[in-house]
Amino acid sequence: MGRLVINVAVTVNGAFEAPAPEAQGSWLVTDPDSMRAGQEMWQAADAMLLGRRTYEGLSAVWPELAHVPGYEAYAARMNGMPKYVASRSLTGPLAWNATLLEGDLAESMSRLKEEHDGNLIAPSAGELTRALIAHDLVDDFWFHVSPYLWSTGPRIFDEIGPVRLELVNTTTFSSGIVRLCYRPSAADAAAAA
Repeated sequence: MGRLVINVAVTVNGAFEAPAPEAQGSWLVTDPDSMRAGQEMWQAADAMLLGRRTYEGLSAVWPELAHVPGYEAYAARMNGMPKYVASRSLTGPLAWNATLLEGDLAESMSRLKEEHDGNLIAPSAGELTRALIAHDLVDDFWFHVSPYLWSTGPRIFDEIGPVRLELVNTTTFSSGIVRLCYRPSAADAAAAA
């Protein structure tokens, strides 16, 4: 059975939308080890789960990165892997190896988890992610925390919670990025049942 993973890059104070490059640079930090770990995560994933806005943004960028030196293998995986898009406004068929999810989100996710053995990764923190959390559909939360305090942009998971998490794993990279892997607390899940 597949696992649904929310995967998001954030600043220390929780900003999750990187500003446009012309707006005072960017808080998103990378280094060779964190890039390799990210590539390994995507190589091991079965599929990607996206909301409309994330789908539109990523599908416009990743095909262009296929021929950028250093991004070829990463882009090949991102462009080639199956994607599922939850949207109330898009109609199919979709480009970029994507399938539109139709009907109830909880039912669609249960079906996808049954169809896949590996991770279904949702790389965002927007409306879809909030709905997945509200329906208790998330198995893991992976945060890639960049060493910045950033004064602009929305904060991750505003208006969500409380959701108690258990720390599963941490990885620190030479650039100061810390990857924190959490899952919803088993004690809280048992109490809710």
